[in-house]
Amino acid sequence: MSFFIPRHVLLMLTLFGSINLVSATDIVRYVDSIKYPDPKQRYFIDLLTLTLDASKEEFGDYQLQPVAIEMSQGRTSMMLQRNEYIDLTWRMTSQALEQKLQAIYFPLLKGLMGHRIFIIRKSDQARFAKDLTLASLKKINLGQGHNWPDTDILIANGFNVTKANDIYLLEMLKKSRFDYFPRGLHEPWLEINNQPELVVETNLMLRYPAPIFFFVNKQNKRLQKRLTLGLAKLLDSGEFEHFFLTHPITTGILTKTQVSTRTIFELKNPLLSQQVKKLLTDERLWINNRQNE
Repeated sequence: MSFFIPRHVLLMLTLFGSINLVSATDIVRYVDSIKYPDPKQRYFIDLLTLTLDASKEEFGDYQLQPVAIEMSQGRTSMMLQRNEYIDLTWRMTSQALEQKLQAIYFPLLKGLMGHRIFIIRKSDQARFAKDLTLASLKKINLGQGHNWPDTDILIANGFNVTKANDIYLLEMLKKSRFDYFPRGLHEPWLEINNQPELVVETNLMLRYPAPIFFFVNKQNKRLQKRLTLGLAKLLDSGEFEHFFLTHPITTGILTKTQVSTRTIFELKNPLLSQQVKKLLTDERLWINNRQNE
């Protein structure tokens, strides 16, 4: 037995099906600075793409949508908390941030941001001798972003910190407003590429647990579940490890920075939540000195 479907009903069904298809596509918006572009952010965008691809079977298609808004980290987090303009950001975590936003508890850089080497003035390498004590290093003035978790971590560990907007820090270093600028292992090379008076210090490193997470609005349960699933699948399949070891931003970074020859000062991070501390026992999530060589 066959049924006749009126043309107007068929059109309505087709339109309804199209609407469902569009609504099934997850739009994921993130800040993309035009005025202050940062090539290092490519790592997170590429990993985000990989994560969303890994969860397509369960959650369907997606569309990444960069939003050209100039905002500081703090402002970005505020907009995400208000559910305005963006759907996701990535930041070093803290207890305070996790109370405001929903963290996806997966260290995107394997803790690389907590391995801090220094940008210094080229003429100052002798000040940072390999046998320099931690007490002496703490007396030398360093610079950090005024709203970075690192700033609070370093102050809590007794360092002498000058705080400023991150876009001014290199110029301030050149003008001797402070004497060294701690950066994550993968960060300084591109940043001083056109700064002949600045170099990467060769002898010392600070180390503390400092994961970067994806963050979403606490009400966005769908994106939270999607990212959690996608990252878990990448970890279990080994694809995340391969991505970290081969991505242009992170490949060969331990060899490049000669971590094994540096004097390493272990610091405490008082900003970690109990949930983050539980992650520290999973060796798959963290960088170690045998990786990336």
